[in-house]
Amino acid sequence: MISEGGSFMRGMLIGVAFCIVITLLGHIKLSHEPTTSHEHHHIHAPNKEEVLKLMGTEKMELSESIQVYCIILVRPKDLSLWAAARTTWSKHCDKADFYSSEHMKVFDSIVLDSNDMWVMMRKAIQMAYKNHKDKYNWFFISQPSTFAIIENLKYFLLKKDPSEPFYIGHTVKDGDLDYVNIAGGIVLSLECVNRFVDLMNKPDKCPETGSIIWKVSEDKQLAMCLKHKGVLAENAEDSEGKNVFNTKSVGTLIKEAMANDPQKVVEGCCSDMAITFSGLSPNNMQVMMYGVYRLRAYGHSFNDALVFLPPPNSDND
Repeated sequence: MISEGGSFMRGMLIGVAFCIVITLLGHIKLSHEPTTSHEHHHIHAPNKEEVLKLMGTEKMELSESIQVYCIILVRPKDLSLWAAARTTWSKHCDKADFYSSEHMKVFDSIVLDSNDMWVMMRKAIQMAYKNHKDKYNWFFISQPSTFAIIENLKYFLLKKDPSEPFYIGHTVKDGDLDYVNIAGGIVLSLECVNRFVDLMNKPDKCPETGSIIWKVSEDKQLAMCLKHKGVLAENAEDSEGKNVFNTKSVGTLIKEAMANDPQKVVEGCCSDMAITFSGLSPNNMQVMMYGVYRLRAYGHSFNDALVFLPPPNSDND
């Protein structure tokens, strides 16, 4: 007869063996499952060497084919930023309009009669599409504290088809949702705007009012709506994998780079083809304008393959 101690030991061994089998089976099962990945995609700017190989006529056609309409959402508290954006980078858009929550005597704007940023964004996109869909094929949405280099945006969009549903910028993950952070600016292709406007007629999928329980930011609301049309957020990067839409200012990014690796401040900071920087003061905008468009190194010339000129009525370089 087997003793109680022997029975106990045998039970322990069987239990351990059973656990090992279950663990192995679990690993086998997991190995056949697809690995979880972010829903957003990573898309890159064109390779400079490829652009240099383009024929002269093709370069001209490409540079003229990209027409950017800028939507800048403003409220009365943004007055000084509004003024700075109006006199600096926004003049390089093919057309820029300020969409305001209420009427302001100081500057002309398109009045939306709402202080809710999600309602403002919805109305602004809808109006922009209705009035400008036949002339502009890319729509750039930003806050007044964002500085955008439109020429770099056009370069990034060079070989991207606006008839495809592009939703581009600096992506952020929040739970199961990937969205483009409005601080860095949001770029929508004509087709993406077309799909979004269609969704506005379906309140069950894209409601004008957010959740009663908690407030969801306008950029997250946009992503939630577009998801119903199969449009996912795409993170924009240069050919080296660096972000080109930035949700922070140049100064902040430099400080972070110095803290991370003082020997590689420039390499660790920002892309040479950066499109946006955010969180700027009005004075910062003027400094950015000077650095990007006016400062020149005498005797040094850039051999860019393409030229993107600001609109004829712009008094900026």
